[in-house]
This record gives sequence, structure tokens and C-alpha cells, in this order.
Amino acid sequence: MNESNTPKSVLVYDGECGFCRRQIERIQRRDQQQGFEYLPRQTPGITDRFPALAEGDFNTGMRLIFPDGRIRVGADALYEVARRLRGWRWLAWLYRVPGLHRLARALYAWVAAHRYALGRRCHNGHCPR
Repeated sequence: MNESNTPKSVLVYDGECGFCRRQIERIQRRDQQQGFEYLPRQTPGITDRFPALAEGDFNTGMRLIFPDGRIRVGADALYEVARRLRGWRWLAWLYRVPGLHRLARALYAWVAAHRYALGRRCHNGHCPR
């Protein structure tokens, strides 16, 4: 169990994406230990708190920021999340099978590029392409 004074890893996602928000809700339901903090990338001041988020193209996927500052992106972030959640650890195991991590990265990249179409719903009237 995560104690209140123990730093959490932070999962940063696209809060304007319906598909992304639904996936984060699924993760939160599995996160019984409350081991993650969840922040939309649109959170005011997020780049002040995590300056590394200002670098790179966020369209490549969610970010998982560890308490020590390391960052994982996209499928690599999902792997790290899955290995910490009961019921999803088998996904993490699959990611370690030679060749499957490349497939997972390619699939994740496709999903990230098409996330708004997959969401089919807009948030606050905002449906970027």
C-alpha cells in the first residue's frame, strides 16, 4: 500500500481526448494501491512542476514520470503501469517477449495518432484532429 508521504509516479495524459480519459479511468479502477497520480497534460503549471514535459511531441503518448525524474513514454509507460496493477501484470509479461515490445510500440503509436477518432466524443466541445 502506498503511504501518503511516499512519492507517487505521475501519469500524464491528454485530458482533451475522450479515449484517453476512458483508459485512465480503467487504470484508476485497477490502481487499488493508489500508486499513481493522474494529471491531464493541460493542467496549469504542469511544465513548471515537470520541465521535461515541455520537450518533445506529446502526440507520441502518455508520460509516466517516476519520483526520481525518469520518464517513460507511450507503450513503455503502459508497460510500467501494467506491471504495477493486479490483473494487468500478464500484459507486462507479454511486453518482455522478444519482438512483442516493438509490436506494442507500433500499435500504441497508431492508437496515439488516432486517439481523437477512437474517442468519438468531444470534451467541452473540443475535438482536435
